[in-house]
Amino acid sequence: MSRNSDRVGSQKPTNNIADVLSDNNSIFEFVTPTEIVDLPTKGKFYPKDHPLHHAESVEIKHMTAKDTDILTSQSLLKKGVAVDRMLQNVLIDSDIRVSDLFTGDKNALIVACRINGFGADYDTRVNCPSCNTTSECSFNLEDIKVKELSNDVDITENGTFLVCLPKCKATVECRLLNGNDEHKLFDISEKKKKHKLPDSSMTDQYKLFIVSVNGESERGLVEKFVEIMPAYDATYLRKTYENITPNIEMKQAFECSSCSVLSDIDIPFSANFFWPQ
Repeated sequence: MSRNSDRVGSQKPTNNIADVLSDNNSIFEFVTPTEIVDLPTKGKFYPKDHPLHHAESVEIKHMTAKDTDILTSQSLLKKGVAVDRMLQNVLIDSDIRVSDLFTGDKNALIVACRINGFGADYDTRVNCPSCNTTSECSFNLEDIKVKELSNDVDITENGTFLVCLPKCKATVECRLLNGNDEHKLFDISEKKKKHKLPDSSMTDQYKLFIVSVNGESERGLVEKFVEIMPAYDATYLRKTYENITPNIEMKQAFECSSCSVLSDIDIPFSANFFWPQ
């Protein structure tokens, strides 16, 4: 990002801990370093009253020992909110709520915190897409690039975008999903598992990010449309949504130690992402 415009990164920390520790009298005056993290959305989808409206970057503090306590809190882990609590703690602007962040921007902050807290080297286990062999792999998180918004996308004044479906010819207005939506989808999935209902994660996602169909925004009608939407259009909408959404590119080169096949694989957010061995 600020070190290289197409990479996840930050400006140099505003404080140098080595300089501070060289002076014993300054140890307890040490101020946690901060850094600037570029936002994949460049703030273009946030409403006018949001603190990140048209903001291209956000300032965060470097992780501290107290923040690692948040990440290891069993109660927060069980609730699935440990990472969100940590992110909320490192944001300089207290008016910004992690739950309101769009997925791509949140992912950029997560990677930045992992780098400044534990380093850029990420060792984990991955499955070869060719032979399915599980092997150890090391990724350099500094090499993660940003997938920016296409210039072909027209954003409405409400921070939404329009997609014309090829088969039924309906014009669908969509919005980006945020942290609140992620939690809603998780809760819906858990409730269906509990009651042994069939999985419907894709249609549940469509119902959340579709704002209107042919200008009709009544939720009952939108949800009915999702249920009868032709499969061809549903696939087209999903791919278009994924291509449009500004995010970070979590793919890196991988060579299988078993079959020697070279491929690009997604860097997994496994259990040791914030808890390296």
